[in-house]
Amino acid sequence: MNSKSNKVVSIGHARNPGMPLDLDEVLRYRINRSAVESRAASLAGRRSVKKQWQAAWLLKAVTCIDLTTLAGDDTDGRVRRLCAKARQPVRPEILQQLGVQRLEVKPGAVCVYHNFIKTAVKALAGTGIPVAAVSTGFPAGLSPLSTRLAEIKASVKAGAEEIDIVIERNLVLTENWTELYRQISKARVACGAAHLKVILGTGELGTLNNVARASMLAMMAGADFIKTSTGKESVNATLPVSLTMIRMIRNYYELTGFKIGYKPAGGIAEAKTAIQYLLLMKEELGNAWVQPELFRFGASSLLTDIERQLEHCASGRYAAYAHQPLV
Repeated sequence: MNSKSNKVVSIGHARNPGMPLDLDEVLRYRINRSAVESRAASLAGRRSVKKQWQAAWLLKAVTCIDLTTLAGDDTDGRVRRLCAKARQPVRPEILQQLGVQRLEVKPGAVCVYHNFIKTAVKALAGTGIPVAAVSTGFPAGLSPLSTRLAEIKASVKAGAEEIDIVIERNLVLTENWTELYRQISKARVACGAAHLKVILGTGELGTLNNVARASMLAMMAGADFIKTSTGKESVNATLPVSLTMIRMIRNYYELTGFKIGYKPAGGIAEAKTAIQYLLLMKEELGNAWVQPELFRFGASSLLTDIERQLEHCASGRYAAYAHQPLV
């Protein structure tokens, strides 16, 4: 573990070096599902933001989006169009009407398959927007480990600054924690300077106890972000799962002093839902975690609804969805 980089990177906080596997720490978590669900359900009723405050939260949400295209029929043209949208995620006239045209509003990253990394890097040149790649046999993560590690290295070499890996969910279901730790640790080493985002596939882990334990183990193994889903599962990001993972992030921070990012992904398509997630992060972890360095949405269609809501804030009218095409 000492060989892992712990340098302070441009995001402004120390990189997570991981720690030796502590199974007593991993297995001690027991989640009260009813309490978690009650806390999550109360969020929308207790928190409501309107007018200029709503616009401010929505602009913040834009900066936390990983604009994503992970379709089987992706093309270079589609990726270039997505990158063009990343360059100007909100129409200039809307920003002008809101009086925020001087703000640098851009998404957290653009996320693509390995084959389109070079296309995205070229299209985003000069913007400072990183390219994230899904590697390690996405979405199932069941290709040989040597193949997955080689894919990570190839993605980093191609220009990806963030790597989203998927775990073998069966290792959680069979409680093979040592092997899971080994695989994530090797992925962390293969990433080098690129940030490692570990996708847990929470909809396939069975229980919130498993979600909590897998979250803690991934952070011990060196994850810079933990992420809910691939977006391909039947159940993706939910507020109860998010609350469970967020509290594991808080526990890891109290244990080690290292800040780990969080990325809910899959099924987050409405602006009001995005605000709920941002408020949950603020309440549970504080303002430091309501920044793209530590919080991302894995989404694409979310931006369309946010832009419509921003136009309503600016003009009092909703635009047709066709006015905010992504690709």
